Amino acid sequence: MKRKVTKAVFPVAGLGTRFLPATKAVPKEIMTLVDRPLIQYAIDEARAAGIKEFIFVTSRGKNALEDYFDHAPDLESSLRKKGKTELLETLKSTNMDSGAIAYIRQHKALGLGHAVWCARRLIANEPFAVILPDDVIAAEKPCLQQMVEAYEETGGCMVAAMEVPPEKASSYGMLDVREDMGNMVSVNGMVEKPDPEDSPSNLAVIGRYILTPDVLRNLNRLKSGSGGEIQLTDAIADEISEERNVYGYRFRGQRFDCGSKAGFLQATVAFALGRDDLKGEFSEYLSHMVSQQNAAQ
Repeated sequence: MKRKVTKAVFPVAGLGTRFLPATKAVPKEIMTLVDRPLIQYAIDEARAAGIKEFIFVTSRGKNALEDYFDHAPDLESSLRKKGKTELLETLKSTNMDSGAIAYIRQHKALGLGHAVWCARRLIANEPFAVILPDDVIAAEKPCLQQMVEAYEETGGCMVAAMEVPPEKASSYGMLDVREDMGNMVSVNGMVEKPDPEDSPSNLAVIGRYILTPDVLRNLNRLKSGSGGEIQLTDAIADEISEERNVYGYRFRGQRFDCGSKAGFLQATVAFALGRDDLKGEFSEYLSHMVSQQNAAQ
């Protein structure tokens, strides 16, 4: 009998250097996409998928993350007195119950595989999800929820996958596909950041994973891989060599790389246009900007 996925790991130890100087004082995960920080999108997606325990792998300077998920009695009291019930409800959605969230320090930046390995004692012997908050996915049904529903049928390990142009292969872990079943593919192997001509397919691994505890045991014996880091894809590839099932899942939705400035701006535009309270005024402004730019050319 497959165990339900109720734990999720959020690797948030990165320094966010691509967003300096903003990230000198503010963790990248707290940067706001419209009016919610990146981490809130990840948490909301995890909750929709049935996650009950949230494990954050952090580093020095990330205290604002812990504060964000804590209760703010003075602020809540002020909103209550002013009768701002809508804002109060919005604020409550950011609170986490005592014991639902745990913080583990990653003392050295040794890669995504190492970050996940740091959470091994809290995961113990259960299947678990990994969510990278940099990857924000706009979808009618949240991406991780789609994956959990598919996992209930398949078991094994599962990674979110999307097609990328050949020239982008060197930025991703790429899947070597055994069998293509539509939304799902079975996997022969995974190659981390290959040269375009060496990529086994155009299916890239995106920042959502459902993993078995065997992956943690694989990480125990892994040495550094691509880029001198301990790669999570290497530990998942070990599952294939042990003849355990690994799947890629073609999620339904649009992924934004909010770890890059361009991706963050694209996500801001897309999410703003998806909001009933913003899209009228904002789309009018965008149209005006485009027409001005065209006139200038």
